[in-house]
Amino acid sequence: MNKELIRVDNATKIFNSTKGFTRKNVVTKALNDINLTIFAGETLGVVGESGSGKTTLGRCIVGLERLTTGTIYYQDQLLNEKTRRNVNNQMQIIFQDPYSALNPTRSALESVMEPLLLQMDKAQASQKALEMLQLVEIPKSATKKLPREFSGGQRQRIGIARAIVTNPTFILCDEPTSALDVSIQRQILQLLKAIQEQLKLTYLFISHDLAVVRFIANRIAVMYQGQLVELGPAPNIFENPQHDYTKRLLAAAPLADPVKARQQLVAADSSLVDIQLATTFEWVKISDGHFVRQCQ
Repeated sequence: MNKELIRVDNATKIFNSTKGFTRKNVVTKALNDINLTIFAGETLGVVGESGSGKTTLGRCIVGLERLTTGTIYYQDQLLNEKTRRNVNNQMQIIFQDPYSALNPTRSALESVMEPLLLQMDKAQASQKALEMLQLVEIPKSATKKLPREFSGGQRQRIGIARAIVTNPTFILCDEPTSALDVSIQRQILQLLKAIQEQLKLTYLFISHDLAVVRFIANRIAVMYQGQLVELGPAPNIFENPQHDYTKRLLAAAPLADPVKARQQLVAADSSLVDIQLATTFEWVKISDGHFVRQCQ
């Protein structure tokens, strides 16, 4: 039986903002009653269009945002302002933009050392950081270079080293390959998979790129308008999608084959109609581990 690492119960996140000259209050429900479990050692991919709530979900799990209502548990421990201090090192992030995520005035070694300096002396931190940089294939001769002296792929490798240096169990991967060339994307994904196996990590992998998610994820959660609409093993989601929104996402994914791409464009016409989510629904089991939200 899979061991639960993180559980999200009835998570809702509401943002309040003002709009226009009248400063009219605008309420946005970024998450709407999300229930989700992340199992130890897996990669759970979260997909959905921009504004679907996938990034907000990840940020709430790692504590960068607070839920409006609902609870998050880490290893059966309720996470709140007090308990999060005890798990900060266990939950790390790999950001989308590897350049802005690094301090431009610090070397690769200094950036990776930084999270360790409150736990150990400088010499120990330096040694541990060098080990992690070696693990992500940054040569020792380059560790004193500044971020601007590295390529985008190398900068993301440094970001990965910084994320794993505190020995976390869980990493939020927030679009970690979207700013990279396709050839470099695959290298980074292969690196993430190798590190996951070696260090026994759990990933929440957020992406709008379905090909990337299919490559790396064990399970996939599909989000639409702040709500979860389908959840299941990656092969099931791609080969037997059930929710209309999942089908629309798959239909919109670009294809390399030009014949299939033209067929896709024709089939996608009907998917342009907005999908309405009813307030009353039930979760229907399609197969083992595969569930879809079905309106009543």
